Amino acid sequence: MRILIHDYAGHAFPTALSRELAARGHEVAHVFASDLQTPRGDLKRRDTDAPGLAFHEIPMDPDYPRYKYSFLRRRSMEIGYGKRAAAFIREWKPDAVLSGNTPTEVQEPITRATLAAGGRFYYWLQDFYSLAVDKLLRKKMPGIGHAVGAWYRFLEGRQFRRSSRIVAITGDFGPILAGEFGVAPNRVAVVPNWALIEELPMHDKDNAWARRHDLHDKFVYLYSGTIGMKHNPALILELARKFSGDPKVRVVVVSEGIGAEWLRKEAGDTLPNLVILPYQPFAELPQVLATGDVLVGILEPAAGTFSVPSKTLSYLCAGRPLLLAVPHDNLAARITRDEGAGVTVEPHDLDGFISAAGTLLTDTPRRVETGRNARAYAEKTFSIGPTATTFEAILAKQA
Repeated sequence: MRILIHDYAGHAFPTALSRELAARGHEVAHVFASDLQTPRGDLKRRDTDAPGLAFHEIPMDPDYPRYKYSFLRRRSMEIGYGKRAAAFIREWKPDAVLSGNTPTEVQEPITRATLAAGGRFYYWLQDFYSLAVDKLLRKKMPGIGHAVGAWYRFLEGRQFRRSSRIVAITGDFGPILAGEFGVAPNRVAVVPNWALIEELPMHDKDNAWARRHDLHDKFVYLYSGTIGMKHNPALILELARKFSGDPKVRVVVVSEGIGAEWLRKEAGDTLPNLVILPYQPFAELPQVLATGDVLVGILEPAAGTFSVPSKTLSYLCAGRPLLLAVPHDNLAARITRDEGAGVTVEPHDLDGFISAAGTLLTDTPRRVETGRNARAYAEKTFSIGPTATTFEAILAKQA
C-alpha cells in the first residue's frame, strides 16, 4: 500500500508510525512543512530505515513564524502551502492519506487532491481547528468574525465528510464530532497519541546537556514545547518569581515564538533564575527532559475539550514528575492523576500551582514515586507495534 502521512507540524511521534509502516513493507511518504516554529522530530532517513520510506519537506513561506499571529498574512501563507502539498499528492498518487496537525485551509486542498488522485483520505484529528478559529474570531472581530468562523466550521465539516474514517486521538472528541458536525460514531476510530518511548531513554540529571547549561546541580522546573494562544505563560513567570530568591532553583523554558518572547520581555533583568532556550534537537531531548526535576505543562480552560498536549506524553517517558495546570477533564490531566504521575491543578489556580511546585521541591520521595509511575505508564502504553497494527487496519479499509 502507498501511504502518505502528512504531519504539517513535523512532530516527533508520527515519524515512528511512518518508519514502522515502511518496515512492514508499505511505501510511505512522510510529508511536513518547512519553516515552522515548533518542536521537530527526526525528519530525515536513517541508515536503518526501510527502503520504502521517504521524507518530503513541502516549502512554507519562510516569513511564516513572523506573521503567525496575523490572521490574513498567515492565511495567505497557509493556502499557498496547501496548494503545494496538494500538488505533491496528485503527483505521488497514494492509496491512503493520513493528515493531521493541519490548519483547516491547508487540509482542504489536501482532501481534494487525495480524492482526485484516487486515494482514500483519513482526517487525523489532533485538534478542532475550526472551533478554535471560530471562538477566536468571534472575540476579536464581532459580527464578521461570526461569518468567518462559520466558514471554517463548514470547511472542516466537509473534510470530515470526505474522510473514509476520522482518526481521533481521544474518545472525548466523539460527542463534539456528533454534535457540531453530525459525524456518526461508526465513522470515528480512536487511536491515542504516543511518545517515542524507544527513542526517549531515561538519563541521569547530571548529563552533558545539563552541564552545558550549568543546570546539573540546580533544582529545575522545566517546560519544553510550544507556548502559544492555548497557554498561559504568566504561570511560568510567577513560578520564577516565587523562587527568585533561591540560588539553587531554576525555571527553564525550551521554546520559541510569542510565549517565549513574552516571558523574556516580562522577566527583563529581574529574574536571572528564568532560563529561556530555543528548541533543542530531538536527539538531545532525553537529556533535556532528564535535566528537569519537575516537568511543567500549561493549557488554557477554553482549550480543554479540544486539545491534548502531546508534550506531556514525552514528559512521561523521562521518569520525572509532572506539574500540569490544565483543565481537570483534559486527557493529559486524567492520565497524570490516574497513573499517579504528578500533580494537576486548574489553569487559573495560581496559588494551587505554586503550592504544588513547592511541595514537589521539598518532597523527594514523592518526586521519585511519581517519576517512576510516569515511566512505567509510558513503557506499558507507547510501544509503536500495536499502534501501527491499528493504523494499518484502518488505512486498508474502504469508506
